[in-house]
Amino acid sequence: MLLEKLLEKLEYECVCGSVQTQVTDVVYDSRKKIGEGTLFICIVGASFDGHDYAAQVAEKGAGVLVVQKDVELSEEQGNRVTVIRVKDTRYAMAFISAAYFGYPAEKMQVIGITGTKGKTTTTYMVKSILENAGRKVGLVGTVEVIIGKEHIPAANTTPESYLLQEYFSRMVETGCDTVVMEVSSQALMQHRTQGFLFDYGIFTNMEPDHIAPGEHSSFEEYMACKGLLFRQCRVGIVNSDDSHWQTVLAGHTCDLETYGLKEGADLQAKDIKLAKEAGKLGVRFNVSGLINMEVEVAAPGKFSVYNGLTAIAICRHFGVAPKDIRKALLGIKVRGRIEPVKVSDEFTLLIDYAHNAMSLESLLRSLREYDPGRLVCLFGCGGNRSKLRRYEMGEVSGRLADLTIITSDNPRFEEPQDIIDDIKIGMAKTDGKFVEIPDRKEAIAYAIAHGQPGDIVVLAGKGHEDYQEIKGVKYPMDERILIADILAGR
Repeated sequence: MLLEKLLEKLEYECVCGSVQTQVTDVVYDSRKKIGEGTLFICIVGASFDGHDYAAQVAEKGAGVLVVQKDVELSEEQGNRVTVIRVKDTRYAMAFISAAYFGYPAEKMQVIGITGTKGKTTTTYMVKSILENAGRKVGLVGTVEVIIGKEHIPAANTTPESYLLQEYFSRMVETGCDTVVMEVSSQALMQHRTQGFLFDYGIFTNMEPDHIAPGEHSSFEEYMACKGLLFRQCRVGIVNSDDSHWQTVLAGHTCDLETYGLKEGADLQAKDIKLAKEAGKLGVRFNVSGLINMEVEVAAPGKFSVYNGLTAIAICRHFGVAPKDIRKALLGIKVRGRIEPVKVSDEFTLLIDYAHNAMSLESLLRSLREYDPGRLVCLFGCGGNRSKLRRYEMGEVSGRLADLTIITSDNPRFEEPQDIIDDIKIGMAKTDGKFVEIPDRKEAIAYAIAHGQPGDIVVLAGKGHEDYQEIKGVKYPMDERILIADILAGR
């Protein structure tokens, strides 16, 4: 492909060489194969700088370097290599990648969902609803990327722009007409979703999160990064119940519509009722405004109402009939998101990804509304992470659960018992009862063996993960398999 074509939507300076150069491949990782005709993008990362490898990749035969600062090349390399200078190489990579793969996003309808909570569940709801209505839908998210029948485990919520465009291209090849994706604040900050326009941008909610070195310096920056989505979409669909929505939407360039539980939203959920059967929890509610219907979501809690309402707000733009929406929402089951696993007719067991105090409190408060015989919470905390998270999660579970089973999560390079001891510091601020069982399988076996009629037992923290990370190694560990093994042994 002609270099000039790859650069057609960018402002750039050709420092040396010619934009009439032919490009055979685009690479941004110096560890990848680099040969004659390769265009190499010098990315500046948190712990590396692609500019430091410019001479090395030129020596391997790269024909084009895309840079944002000066690089040192030999005289021979300088005479042979085309150097393109841009303001930001991450931003440029998004547009170069989109052009390289033939602008695949333009051949589908693209839905982007951002917010602190609800992204993962809502993407699966949307996929289910639209596929029930006959569309072919790709998905990009925290758990996985789905392209046709292929499921690819995800490394990031939103992949690098080159990989994202490659996924889009493969989706088009398999006949997808729609893609629904989670859009993280990090991805927006690092321009991973540039190079195309979202048809629909969705804001679910906003709470302080990801405020840390290497992530966001402040809550204000976090909100500002989320807001970038609404300068890159045609229609914005936002939760107007969230107190931060107007700040997040400041400077938006899209058409706007709102949803929520409060009066004044364009799409409103009313008359919420809890649905409880043997081993199953859900919610029923009425929707009014832009579409009118009754609906039931096969997942518990107020947040399930919001997730269902978000999905309805999106899918009504695709002309989906209410009956198809109802059918999809009633059958939805998202891996690791308040996921029910049948172990008994007498009590309910759920697996959820809640791995910080904010998400754990929201989960436990929602489950409390179902008036369980006991609310039992099993969780651990990750190693080499903030001790404050451990104290807070211990305090939340001690305050809201009738019994806490403290166990191991991903200890990484710490000792599981040290992490458990930190959790117990938070527990000590409450009157909550607890047991500590470091081995997670043994802890789950204890929870099942001691389940009582009417209990709700939640295994928190691992969710969709199917591994346990110990001293740099990820060992297979899927809670669903652990439960099956426990039941078979019992």
